[in-house]
Amino acid sequence: MAKRPVAGAVKRRLARDIGDVAAVRFYRAVLAHTVMRLGADPRWRTYLAVTPDVSLTEACWPFLPNLTRIPQGHGDLGARMQSVFDRLPPGPVVIVGSDIPAIRAAHVASAFKRLGCADAVFGPAQDGGYWLVGQKRTPGRLRPFEGVPWSTDQALAASVANLRGRKVAYAPALCDVDRGQDYTRERSRAERLCLPR
Repeated sequence: MAKRPVAGAVKRRLARDIGDVAAVRFYRAVLAHTVMRLGADPRWRTYLAVTPDVSLTEACWPFLPNLTRIPQGHGDLGARMQSVFDRLPPGPVVIVGSDIPAIRAAHVASAFKRLGCADAVFGPAQDGGYWLVGQKRTPGRLRPFEGVPWSTDQALAASVANLRGRKVAYAPALCDVDRGQDYTRERSRAERLCLPR
């Protein structure tokens, strides 16, 4: 899941702390590295779900051979994630955020493995949200996103509550970067990421 990497459209909370230019540079670097790290892995097919939909063919997106771009659709984050789950071919699907500097292919592989014994998998973030969500999608597709208070510390809990009666697994917790303190912490940890100084 990715937003068009332009000022005012991405990392608005982060931009309030570090400025628009630094926030967009950060987002572009993490998005490019996420596509590189995950998109070339032969164990799965990678799609870049973009918003707004009109940006689908723009040159602003990272390029990788065989990377398919699809529109996210309309609505809040939950509606857009549901749209991605609903439109992809049959089989398990894992969605990840595009602002997780520590993400590695091993995290995604582990999430797919967890779906062998669970209906859904979540990767918790320290702020009460999540950086990954996956669904087995058999026998039916789940709807965990209705009524979720996005951008709050209750996003994960509300999504899991929507799945009562289903088996839920958890991936390791990773940090997304929404505020200046997150940016400072992750900047020093992301060893190969070319982040602005």
